[in-house]
Amino acid sequence: MDDALNDALDDEARVDYTGAVYGSLLAASVVAGTSPAKDPPAGFVLSVLIVATGLVFWLAHVYARLVGERRKRELLTWRQVRRVGTHERPLAEAALPPALAAMAGWAVGLPPGATAWLALVTALAGQVVWAAVAGAKAGIGTRLVVFAAVGNLLIGSIIVALKVALAH
Repeated sequence: MDDALNDALDDEARVDYTGAVYGSLLAASVVAGTSPAKDPPAGFVLSVLIVATGLVFWLAHVYARLVGERRKRELLTWRQVRRVGTHERPLAEAALPPALAAMAGWAVGLPPGATAWLALVTALAGQVVWAAVAGAKAGIGTRLVVFAAVGNLLIGSIIVALKVALAH
């Protein structure tokens, strides 16, 4: 086989969790940024904000990749749009667990503050889990998988600290 075919097969076998980690971080940031006051948005509104932000960032990433990958005078095809959209899909999908957590908190009658924390913890858990899964799938070894998870937990802790600081 030639190198181009090997590269294509490697790309198909490779799973990219970057979008899932980034999307979870984005969802956590939305929760922290929209609920600093005494009266954060209700769970339903919070879930809509999380999903809408995930979709907007997904569209922005798709657009940026499509524009950034253009060669001079190359026409854009629907196949390329679908490929890039599918590649970037984990970014939007990562918004679903924290949005569902916010919706669940709202549905069972949790106060808005508790609902926001539930969504935030769910987003941060997703961020840590996706980082660990990515490392494990890449075969980087247990020590580096733990390092990736702890690193993402530290990033999440910064978001929690900002949320706490903004709330007081």
